[in-house]
Amino acid sequence: MKIAILSDSHDNIPNLRDAVDYCNKIGIIMLIHCGDLISPFMLLEVARFKGAVHLVYGNNVGDQHLISQSCGTKFPSITHHGTLGAVEAGGLRIAFTHYPELARGLLVKGSFDVVCCGHNHRYQVEDSDGSLLINPGELMGMDGMPTFSVLDCTSRSVERMEIGRPLFPEF
Repeated sequence: MKIAILSDSHDNIPNLRDAVDYCNKIGIIMLIHCGDLISPFMLLEVARFKGAVHLVYGNNVGDQHLISQSCGTKFPSITHHGTLGAVEAGGLRIAFTHYPELARGLLVKGSFDVVCCGHNHRYQVEDSDGSLLINPGELMGMDGMPTFSVLDCTSRSVERMEIGRPLFPEF
């Protein structure tokens, strides 16, 4: 069982579309977005994913009311968790938030097998006493190639995926 972990798409429709298309193509069964989706229109792109979607707010929240109101109703496959989410998938307890500091606290507490975050736009995978901390980097492409992660729940391996286009390729 494989799960895609995305963060910081910041209204970049083409990169989110490319990530969703790729995930659908390779049979990913769950998608977790760790915040800064931003605008409600981005839900249209996320809803194209063929499996379950879980997302949280980031620090650039967009229209919180419309996003939370649309998840589960207009978009039944999308669950909005507010600022902190938790799911069980592939035998793993997975928590997700936007902020690395909060994620690190959850990791140290030891209640989860995997803790995911975003916010700083830096890809990171860390193993701490058998629990994984995963920051998939940024899907927006502001600081280089857009990235997200694919977690294999069986092997607990994490693959870094580069997809889409950076916003400023000349830098």
